[in-house]
Amino acid sequence: MKILGIIAEYNPFHNGHLHMLEEAKKYDKFDAVICVMSGNFLQRGEPAFCNKWTRAEMALHNGVDLVIELPFSFATRSAYFFAKGGVQLLNRTGVTTHIAFGSESGNLSMLKKLAELISEEPQEYKFYLQEYLSQGLSFPSARAKALENFLGIEDSELITLLNKPNNILGIEYLRAILEENSLINPITINRVGSGYHSNQLSNYASATAIRNSLTKNNDFKTISHSLPESCLSLLKRDYKLGLAPVLPESFEQSLLVKLRSLSVRELNSIYEVTEGLEYRIQQAAYISKTLQELRTNIKTKRYNLTKINRMLLYTFFNLTKLQIEEFDKSGPLYLHILGFSSKGRKILQEIKNNSEVSILNRASDVKNIYEKENTTIKGKMIALDILATDIYSIFYPNSTQRKGRGDFTTSPIIVT
Repeated sequence: MKILGIIAEYNPFHNGHLHMLEEAKKYDKFDAVICVMSGNFLQRGEPAFCNKWTRAEMALHNGVDLVIELPFSFATRSAYFFAKGGVQLLNRTGVTTHIAFGSESGNLSMLKKLAELISEEPQEYKFYLQEYLSQGLSFPSARAKALENFLGIEDSELITLLNKPNNILGIEYLRAILEENSLINPITINRVGSGYHSNQLSNYASATAIRNSLTKNNDFKTISHSLPESCLSLLKRDYKLGLAPVLPESFEQSLLVKLRSLSVRELNSIYEVTEGLEYRIQQAAYISKTLQELRTNIKTKRYNLTKINRMLLYTFFNLTKLQIEEFDKSGPLYLHILGFSSKGRKILQEIKNNSEVSILNRASDVKNIYEKENTTIKGKMIALDILATDIYSIFYPNSTQRKGRGDFTTSPIIVT
């Protein structure tokens, strides 16, 4: 049996995602496609545009057979931990044979070479890395420069490769496969269309462009050619029901309340808050009136906006350094099923026969772990996912939709 794995956010699912999926399927005759997908909060430290069940349904209508949630404690992390959590989950299905990812490069051998180098961390490379970090560069910038110095390459494909977000994530997938001693075979597909941060609308527009256009114009016609019809219909449905959009700005006041109520000592316990940043965060919370001001007042040369966003999210959720240490040691401890197709139902049975971690394919399964294993690492991990859904739902546009405990009442989406 050959099973293709994909790690994604689908925020929302668009034509570029569909292209990658269709191209990956041409690589071999796969029996099914499993997607490990972020929940209601994403790798850039922001809420998803629409909830995890809607995004799972989009995927199931467009060639994915089984959607598994990537726990909050990995979905909202830096590229390395996001990739590692996703690869660990695919490994723990016990059935995944391949993983496909998009990259601007499409050069798997070059990406593998860099993944091996970063994973091995030669002393000379580590020296350059620390040197650039000490100069106040962000980690991604310092790493790129360290690799350039170590390999003795300038103005080459390597420099271009290291500046592209999908290439960077691809390197981290390959690195995770190496470090996990995984037998999963990697496939990379050339990314098509606009860049990740581009606001240009086209047949292959970025998710950023789609979200920004819809938020600004509130007109589905402007994005209709950028995503599959099924996804457009689901977005329209959620807008009509008042389930979307959920925007970063929705959290503005709640976040400021949270930050102003915390002591420096409490801030210092939060994951990623280091090097005295707790003082900078507290001061910024006192003088900032908006989320944009808050980010700007915290930002430094070393800490870019994405890192700041994640740090603020961890603070909002009281995610501490000690919790993260526990989660990283264990890796994901359950497969929370968000949805499946007819083919996915059969693969789910294969997973039950092969996986060594808990499989949560009913809402009651989630509730049982939360109530009966709340002192275990698994219980703490899923408690964060449940809290993420509870908090996310508060910011639905329609107040009648804002009930909590959605993970206890929402069954997996079934698309036949």
